[in-house]
Amino acid sequence: MEMACNQNPTSIMWFFRDRGFDESGINDMFTKCKRLEGVHKDRASENWDFLKSIGIQERKLPSIISKCPRILSLGLHERLVPMVECLATLGTKPHEVASTITKFPHILAHSVEEKLCPLLAFFQALGISEKQVGKLIMLNPRLVSYSIDTKLKVMVDFLTGLGLTKNGMVGKVVVKHPFIVGYSVDKRLRPTTEFLRSSVGLTAADLQTVVVTFPEVLCRDVDKTLKPNLDFLKRCGFGDAQLVALVTGYPPVLIKSIRNSLEPRIKFLVDVMGRQLNEVVDYPHFFQCGLRKTLQSRHKLLRERNIDCSLSDMLSCNHKKFFMKYGMVQEQAKG
Repeated sequence: MEMACNQNPTSIMWFFRDRGFDESGINDMFTKCKRLEGVHKDRASENWDFLKSIGIQERKLPSIISKCPRILSLGLHERLVPMVECLATLGTKPHEVASTITKFPHILAHSVEEKLCPLLAFFQALGISEKQVGKLIMLNPRLVSYSIDTKLKVMVDFLTGLGLTKNGMVGKVVVKHPFIVGYSVDKRLRPTTEFLRSSVGLTAADLQTVVVTFPEVLCRDVDKTLKPNLDFLKRCGFGDAQLVALVTGYPPVLIKSIRNSLEPRIKFLVDVMGRQLNEVVDYPHFFQCGLRKTLQSRHKLLRERNIDCSLSDMLSCNHKKFFMKYGMVQEQAKG
């Protein structure tokens, strides 16, 4: 076959070699897509040029085609143009479509009528507006490849089973973290949910709060991330009720780096600031504050002025309000 391809200037092999693909990469693409054997060089060139025309940099095209060689075999006006036009109506920023295709080239292999339209209808039924659906797809274009019946509906049923049934709560969760729909309910979402219930002690209402506030928690591995963080917080001295309040008040505490985030902040709180752990329970967003720019700098200023205040009063305002609150406007202006 290779000899025939070499002798035929209209073959797809000529197209690949003209654009610098090596033999190994070409063979891999033929393995991925058997249709390439019958693709005419002119069709491949036409599709290649079309991708350039919508803003995809030519240097990125080899990677895109290598990931989804089927793109070269698709009808330009029958498949590629309709999908790009539809994506353009969903996008809001220049070059957003090009970026989406670069992230997930396989999106072009899907049909607008058979895949994209039903997907839009599915998400809109969850209370997600067309504009929001557009943002979801631009952020996570792999959504288009998921089966509505065997993937998306299963995820929605799971979230509904947690009690997220009011005011479009399921839709809000998906909008907040579009990647949640890519995780397996049985292999990831259900185990994390059970961990939050049994090990952390969250009630049904607590769990709903966590999922709506920070759905990323459900997507993390229990043994690699959630359990080590919970064990660390227990070693620090937080009691069971405090842990529930901490996780409910600031769910990211279960996924932040122990070494780079949790440990140095708690050490600073206790050893430098001389405060108690219960203050963090009252103000869990303490863990969100920058150690140097916020915690250290504000503590230093308060100590210099001999001002005593709660952790919440110290941290629950921006820098400008903090300086105004404690009469440091002149010092801020000088700084």
